[in-house]
Amino acid sequence: MTWWKQERYKNCDGIICDGSVRSGKTVSMAIGFLLWSMECFDGERFALCGKTIESLRRNVTGLLPQWMEGLCTISERRSENKLIISMNGRKNEYYLFGGKDEGSYALIQGMTLAGILFDEVALMPRSFVEQALARCSVEGSRFWFNCNPESPTHWFYQNWLLECRERNLLYLHFTMEDNPSLSGAIRSRYERLYTGVFYQRYVLGRWVAAQGRIYDMFDQQSHVLDTLPAMGKTCYVSVDYGTQNPTVFLLWQQGEDKRWYCTREYYWSGRSQMRQKTDGEYADDLEAFLDGLRPRAIIVDPSAASFMALLRQRGYLVLGADNQVLTGIRRVGQLLREGSLLFSNQCGHTVGEFLSYVWEEDDQGQDRPKKESDHCMDALRYFVSTVLARNQARVARRPRGL
Repeated sequence: MTWWKQERYKNCDGIICDGSVRSGKTVSMAIGFLLWSMECFDGERFALCGKTIESLRRNVTGLLPQWMEGLCTISERRSENKLIISMNGRKNEYYLFGGKDEGSYALIQGMTLAGILFDEVALMPRSFVEQALARCSVEGSRFWFNCNPESPTHWFYQNWLLECRERNLLYLHFTMEDNPSLSGAIRSRYERLYTGVFYQRYVLGRWVAAQGRIYDMFDQQSHVLDTLPAMGKTCYVSVDYGTQNPTVFLLWQQGEDKRWYCTREYYWSGRSQMRQKTDGEYADDLEAFLDGLRPRAIIVDPSAASFMALLRQRGYLVLGADNQVLTGIRRVGQLLREGSLLFSNQCGHTVGEFLSYVWEEDDQGQDRPKKESDHCMDALRYFVSTVLARNQARVARRPRGL
């Protein structure tokens, strides 16, 4: 938090902190940034950047009054996305920016800054980061970066972390052991949350490539069943909707053992069948697919607005799916690893996609699923993120004893 006061680092132009989740990077960087800016400047402007302003408020600025209690006075002008902070007779302004896409760089053009903090810089496009850095022209300005690791071909790793000495930046690597508030039991819980490449990056804090199968923990012998156990009454359907691309329905039922089973699938490809179906035909197919079952809800690809409207007209409860891709993949991987998500051997397209669903990199060096043979995987992810994750969150918020 006070590296900039130490003799051997005081001439550095900035700092990069990376490492595992829950390692204390965010709180250390946010407090350090404010202490530095308030001690070294008065009447200047600074920028606080996150992937979105909402995530920045949730992870950083919303917690600043708690972290800085008794040290400074913080007032927020939400309509201007600005904080005004006073400390020891000095006052500075801190502007909030979201760097979610290539067009975000225009938001910060024209400003003059005395410093900038990037929270989760690896999630931001290079154009936004470089434009923001170009705004720091005040004498003594510094750059503050923190992030969880991504691919080793990521532009930030290649151009900033590997070149931190040439760029005159201090580099610090964090692990969970650096966070004194985490007990051994909590660290073990986080280790169970992640699998595959996410374990390497978020628990071990390594910049490793996402290669091969996304769900490498999926095993046909243990996850695919020839005979299903007795099922309870609760069921859901998740839908990935396509026109020329395939449309998928997956039926989810909870067994008496409290595990979730994908017991049926529907798969229609307008391209391969050389006939595109209408919303009405898909709705009829869904009714036949259910065969008398009444799902608690139908979770639908959020882009399929007209199909969702038609299902509601037919009396179904319809939910727009949570479509956070990487978060959903992590959740599915956790459930597969726990053995709490299983599949009937009748779900042939779903099982086949598990074996062909692989990683690729975009032109920013960020990982994403390859957009081939992924429609059952999308429907699977919709169910896990929209139903199971939300149910789990409600249970976690429930008072003890209820």
